[in-house]
Amino acid sequence: MLDRFVPAPELLEWIRATFLDEASPLFNIEHVHLRDAALGVLWTNCDNSKQLRAVIGQAELMPPMAMGKWQRARAIQQVEEWFDGMPDFLLTFSAPAAAGMDDPSFCALVEHELYHCAQKLDEFGMPKFKQDGTPAFVMRGHDVEEFVGVVARYGAEAAGVSAMVNAAKAGPTIGRASIAGVCGTCLRSVA
Repeated sequence: MLDRFVPAPELLEWIRATFLDEASPLFNIEHVHLRDAALGVLWTNCDNSKQLRAVIGQAELMPPMAMGKWQRARAIQQVEEWFDGMPDFLLTFSAPAAAGMDDPSFCALVEHELYHCAQKLDEFGMPKFKQDGTPAFVMRGHDVEEFVGVVARYGAEAAGVSAMVNAAKAGPTIGRASIAGVCGTCLRSVA
């Protein structure tokens, strides 16, 4: 089977209704800057791995930059044809991986990618805008990047992961019952 990338307007609609709409039980105020952002969403069946881990979702700031001139022009043309213009961010999800996930796991995957899609901050920590008044976007890195072994040997504080450990100990703010009311399973069966 050929590796395919297919625009997923139904998934984008679900993402907006589930995480960006204030009326949704899974609305997340931390993504409010994305309500007016142009988001492109793709399903893929292409296997991907990085640093010995399967990659099942990816967020990218658009337009693509780190390529040769022809590669970049070709990539821009393809993305613009898929989405009738250039999105601010491109989200790609593995359809085979999503098909095997339960709702909480799929919601966590989608939100993980949404958290990468950030608005730049100015020197005062306030949201930054471009001259035309639109948000200035940037990719956000992970809050925690550490090895379990370092935490086991030296502790959460020394490893700089105390906030993550405390959040894990406190438990989820959204439970499985809350997620079950927003049916991602029906949507994923289309993938």
